[in-house]
Amino acid sequence: MHLTLDFSSGPNLRLLGSRAASASGSTFSRESACPSGPSQWRVAQALANQTLPLSNFKSTKCNICKTCFCAVNCLDQHVQKSPDTVALIWERDEPGTEVRITYRELLETTCRLANTLKRHGIRRGDRVAIYLPVSPLAVAAMLACARIGAVHTVVFAGFSAESLAGRINDAKCKVVITFNQGLRGGRVVELKKIVDEAVKQCPTVQHVLVAHRTDNKVHMGHRDIPLEQEMAKEDPVCAPESMGSEDMLFLLYTSGSTGTPKGLVHTQAGYLLYAALTHRLVFDYRPGDVFGCVADIGWITGHSYVVYGPLCNGATSVLFESTPVYPDAGRYWETVQRLKINQFYGAPTAVRLLLKYGDSWVKKTLGSVGEPINLEAWEWLHKVVGDSRCTLVDTWWQTETGGICIAPRPSEEGAEILPAMAMRPFFGIVPVLMDEKGKVMEGGNVSGALCLSQAWPGMARTIYGDHQRFVEAYFKPYPGHYFTGDGAYRTEGGYYQITGRMDDVINISGHRLGTAEIEDAMANHPAVPETAVIGYPHDIKGEAAFAFIVLKDNTGDTDAVVKELRSAVATKIAKYAVPDEILVVKRLPKTRSGKVMRRLLRKIITGRTQDLGDTTTLEDPSVITEILSAYQKHKDKQAASQ
Repeated sequence: MHLTLDFSSGPNLRLLGSRAASASGSTFSRESACPSGPSQWRVAQALANQTLPLSNFKSTKCNICKTCFCAVNCLDQHVQKSPDTVALIWERDEPGTEVRITYRELLETTCRLANTLKRHGIRRGDRVAIYLPVSPLAVAAMLACARIGAVHTVVFAGFSAESLAGRINDAKCKVVITFNQGLRGGRVVELKKIVDEAVKQCPTVQHVLVAHRTDNKVHMGHRDIPLEQEMAKEDPVCAPESMGSEDMLFLLYTSGSTGTPKGLVHTQAGYLLYAALTHRLVFDYRPGDVFGCVADIGWITGHSYVVYGPLCNGATSVLFESTPVYPDAGRYWETVQRLKINQFYGAPTAVRLLLKYGDSWVKKTLGSVGEPINLEAWEWLHKVVGDSRCTLVDTWWQTETGGICIAPRPSEEGAEILPAMAMRPFFGIVPVLMDEKGKVMEGGNVSGALCLSQAWPGMARTIYGDHQRFVEAYFKPYPGHYFTGDGAYRTEGGYYQITGRMDDVINISGHRLGTAEIEDAMANHPAVPETAVIGYPHDIKGEAAFAFIVLKDNTGDTDAVVKELRSAVATKIAKYAVPDEILVVKRLPKTRSGKVMRRLLRKIITGRTQDLGDTTTLEDPSVITEILSAYQKHKDKQAASQ
């Protein structure tokens, strides 16, 4: 079992070469690529030592495949060799109702959908919005777009009508693909109603293709087309479009510091190569493995490690439709056991949530992504879930990077893995740490801004419609380098640990401190599964730390826990790092993907609740009222004691 945590960003590319290109296909194996033995390390190291100028990558047609790179490499090549191999296991909302789809079935569905899109006016270069939950149809929709040269933009099927409309309008999508309804955690999600509301504001949308996840009828307007009926009329064969290596594959929107989402552009050849190679080497994927990434396809993790990476490698990929706690907190582990999952890839947020429920729900498994994982969650995942026998790797990457950039594996056999640390750069990734003056920091035991000093195949090429913003956000802060926006610490041994977003750095009396460091110190307390720390203005210190903590249900003396937390921070970091305020809350404000929205916490404690900005991505907006009430009681208690 392989458990992974995802911490869900010309120069030369020191990864690509003629052999590296073919390595992303099914012909790349440990044995065939390295006659002297099955060492991935030696194989990939040889690939990494080759150099290909970025200009070469831009100017050619896809040289890894004679026709449509992504569609053919993810489907056709496997259908030719083993058509009845299971491509997808759809773990539906209700446990025990999984559906298996072979590569032949997925190819036929993809071709029928591709022909349906063409019949309704979609051509090469057109943009298609996919507003679907995790499902085989969502995967087929992505691959159908790739097959005909259209550009897909998957929008997480939990976003509001306003958020959906903003993304559709920015991309100027002609078609939206959706379900009548969605199912998640035992609840019905009215997807078609959300789309109806969104497209009222979207003049470019010509058609809405509506498939059915439930048997319930929904309103069908003049733009709406019953997708299953239309696909049934189409031929199950669709010739793939010949694409250039730098042609656009997809747009994926991510939050920007300005609050305006950024449509990041990923292209055909480099992205797929990088997704496939990182999937194979980081997770030690072997033919026949069942790969279980529980991310939503609306995020980059789902794109790279549910769809493109696994399917390019001919894997069986699990599509997880439900939630970690439905119908109970043992859902992940029961699914792993029932589906015989070999590699499990999940988020630290989910791990911390499950940690709160205790050990009794755990059976087997492991893995993580999305943000830095704290030590307690790592230890619990490794010892309790993984029974101390599974490899647990923390991965660091971003929507912008396209695939994993720093992770403990691949490495030499038996190489150490340090808890809660991403550790080793992937082949072709050259990280550097920069100080406040923009100088490269040498040696170990140093912290700074994490930058990448050379290009790599999977990197985003631009922000759709705003290349200047792309340059200013990622390349202007440290000229000659890609700025990740994250801070990192490099050990004496040269390993990297992510310390959090640079915009989550607090300057307390001249001491720069990542909020993640304080959170980690407090999250090691056995009664504290979740924390969020933000900085706020302080008359004397300049800035001070304010901590929001969630306690386990059986926690007794809250005041004692708060006192112990202050002591822990002082001991683990320094006295100056101790939060001035610690507020106990029932839960933290999170997006539907599990990200804590710290900007909302900052606005609450600075009295700017009338200007919360866009809250449409919150999983439950009522959490704001809960925290406001808790904060008011906290202030009233302080006032009474003075």
